[in-house]
Amino acid sequence: MTASPPLAGIRVLELAGLAPGPFAGLLLADYGASVLRIDRAHPTAHSSNPPSPTADLLTRHKSSIAVDLKSPAGIDLIKSLIPHVDVVIDPFRPGILEKLGLSPDDVLLRLNPRLIVGRLTGFRRDGKYRDMAGHDINYIAVSGVLSMLGRAGQPPYPPANIIGDFAGGGAMCVLGILLALFARTRSGRGQVVEANMVDGSAYLATMPRLSRNGPLWDQPRGENVLDGGCPYYDVYQTKDGEYMAVGALELPFFHALLAGLSLHPTSIPGPRDDRRTWPALRALFAQTFLFKTRREWETIFAGTDACVTPVLSQAELEKGDFEQRPAVTLRGTPAVGGRSGGEERDVADGGWTARLLAPGVGGEGVLERWVGWRRGRDYEVEGGGLVRVGRARL
Repeated sequence: MTASPPLAGIRVLELAGLAPGPFAGLLLADYGASVLRIDRAHPTAHSSNPPSPTADLLTRHKSSIAVDLKSPAGIDLIKSLIPHVDVVIDPFRPGILEKLGLSPDDVLLRLNPRLIVGRLTGFRRDGKYRDMAGHDINYIAVSGVLSMLGRAGQPPYPPANIIGDFAGGGAMCVLGILLALFARTRSGRGQVVEANMVDGSAYLATMPRLSRNGPLWDQPRGENVLDGGCPYYDVYQTKDGEYMAVGALELPFFHALLAGLSLHPTSIPGPRDDRRTWPALRALFAQTFLFKTRREWETIFAGTDACVTPVLSQAELEKGDFEQRPAVTLRGTPAVGGRSGGEERDVADGGWTARLLAPGVGGEGVLERWVGWRRGRDYEVEGGGLVRVGRARL
């Protein structure tokens, strides 16, 4: 028998923003936190005809209220909620919360000394780029990470927005929030968590950065062991235009790779560790993989230790009913979801289809569960956003 999700009972206010902030909220919600998104006011929010959902795709397990953050009455509602929540996710650029009258140090933590304020920015708050706009590509560019990605002799290649926005941004922010929640169990006090995508991305690249003075990563971009320079750690096209990934770094795995390719060790151009042989060895592998389809290669390498796998597309995985699971499985306190195949593992609720969320949908029920508030007695709708009524303004 399993217990409740690990973050059950944790209340989170997520100020609506772009991808990294919502991803942080998604991670917390998937593990049981009650996440209430604060959306911009909209003329039809909190009505029988709600507005269209926002473009945010990361809304699983969340609810929404609409609030005019430029209105003193809207800010008063937020302040009234602060004593009743555990976490606030701030996705704004430096200084925005302060301009809104919601300074973490001067306002929020005074209202609730146990509060965790997760502040997530792109650039460092104290760096020369702090006041500039940017996106994932800019953050990983100034972190040094982008310079390490790409083929030899070609410009650096941006890996979508996975490293900066999500790994170095949203996930790192959640790490900070969880650490702060853990610290609170000992100190009884909350704190401000400052995460940014430059430092988060740079931290993820700790190993390759420290390897620059050794044989693993001492060459220019695209000429190292793990960045596409090594022929037995690369991707090869197959007869049908698909691809196989090869990661046969250790010698036994390399021998298994040669066996699967029907290549005798004496047929390769020279010692595999001699970089001078790499171009010829890559050409040999590329030619060999073109002899068979991906499916044929999958069959050959199935169950072996050659470290050779197919490159599967998202469309293939979805069509094949690939099971999207939470980032980590907690056997005793699983994430929100269910069981799969009768086994003790948790399963992400969803994964292929986004559950879009419209401003104001579901949030009023959350307010009643959290603090017993009801419309007309504790708050009203004005200008498409909630405002606090029936009490002195904070």
